Amino acid sequence: MSKEIERKFLVAAVPDLSKTQIAVVRQGYLTALDDSTELRLRQKNDAFFLTLKGGGGLVRVEREAQITAEQFETFWPETEGRRVEKERYTGQLPDGLMFELDIFSGDLAPLRLVEVEFDSEQDAEAFVPPKWFGTDVTEDKRYKNKTMATKGIPV
Repeated sequence: MSKEIERKFLVAAVPDLSKTQIAVVRQGYLTALDDSTELRLRQKNDAFFLTLKGGGGLVRVEREAQITAEQFETFWPETEGRRVEKERYTGQLPDGLMFELDIFSGDLAPLRLVEVEFDSEQDAEAFVPPKWFGTDVTEDKRYKNKTMATKGIPV
């Protein structure tokens, strides 16, 4: 089983992004907000994916398959009202860990979130975030992309 171990934070200040890679992302959800498993379509630049995620918080089940643009477009209309648009900046922290900084557009602008994935729960719990990271929202379900896609920016 594939697991994702990550922590998510608000962004206190945007760091220098000159050495990061950028991707334009649009994603939509095929499952309803109250479903315990989420099924997501994602376009990341010119690549398309179907992703299943289960659970929540620090450790989640995740399975992903690359799909064709045609397959993506077949199901995309079913995500109406459950979509997120953002630019994703991927970079490296001084300790070698990779971060993904999302700057949201559309209804979720000007929200900014940063995520870091870990090899183990122990590594995730021991992580000391850099100063530009803000509040830890890993366990706050209001900051799940699926929730924000339907309810907007958390208040």
